[in-house]
Amino acid sequence: MGGAGPRRTVGVVGGGRMGGGIAQALLGTGAQVHVVEAGDAAAEGARARIVAGVEETERRGKLTGSVEETVSRLHLVDTVAELPGDAVLVVEAVPEVPALKIEVLRAAEAAIGPDAVLATNTSSLSVTELAAALDRPARFLGMHFFNPVPASKLVEVVVAPETAADVVAAARAWVRELGKTDVVVRDSPGFASSRLGVLLGLEAIRMLEEGVADAEAIDQAMELGYRHPMGPLRSTDLVGLDVRLAIADYLAGTLGDRFAAPQLLRDKVAAGDLGRKTGRGFHDYS
Repeated sequence: MGGAGPRRTVGVVGGGRMGGGIAQALLGTGAQVHVVEAGDAAAEGARARIVAGVEETERRGKLTGSVEETVSRLHLVDTVAELPGDAVLVVEAVPEVPALKIEVLRAAEAAIGPDAVLATNTSSLSVTELAAALDRPARFLGMHFFNPVPASKLVEVVVAPETAADVVAAARAWVRELGKTDVVVRDSPGFASSRLGVLLGLEAIRMLEEGVADAEAIDQAMELGYRHPMGPLRSTDLVGLDVRLAIADYLAGTLGDRFAAPQLLRDKVAAGDLGRKTGRGFHDYS
């Protein structure tokens, strides 16, 4: 993984809910964590989110060391170019827009050393196509984290054709150090988790649209009947209806009409009912 102990330096590009969660998890490994978030307001928001997460970990008795020491290893920077050259791992966690991801990944690749591991947190985009834009595709792969990152036990390690074996081994080692479990999948549309999770979520939305049952009943059917920790509609609310719609549209374009988004999902996104982040989705969180 490069380096030793707490002297290791890592980077996260994007300090939103997902990127902030990844940064918090990496702080727990003792690393120096540099988070890229442009603008004072966005940077302060990212810092506040991460610090609140660290404090919550301490309240649950699961923090190694003090809040003060942990937070002292968090560094906010404005641009990707400011990522330190000795970073051994950089995870990109910006919105699911291919052109934006390519721009960020190319800038990160230029900022860090040739032996560093560069990862994308995409939940559905082609890792192979992103790799094609890079000078060192062998040092690149997908590390798909799940929301909320600190509590989630899974990271999907997505391997593109040119990804080097030692990069896969390094990513898996990081996942284990984070206290999580990795599943290794070949790069294909939706990987394993998004492909299955989105398909279940879309069918649940169709059932709601058709009046088969209400949202609570549909979720309880899966939570109690199949022991899912969260029903497919609550899961969609957590991910964000806009995010799930974007993934569904991408998968429909690559895998076919079985991933076509129901009109109810499009209507809710158009109305601004995006799930937990707006207070209302298929359930009410206000």
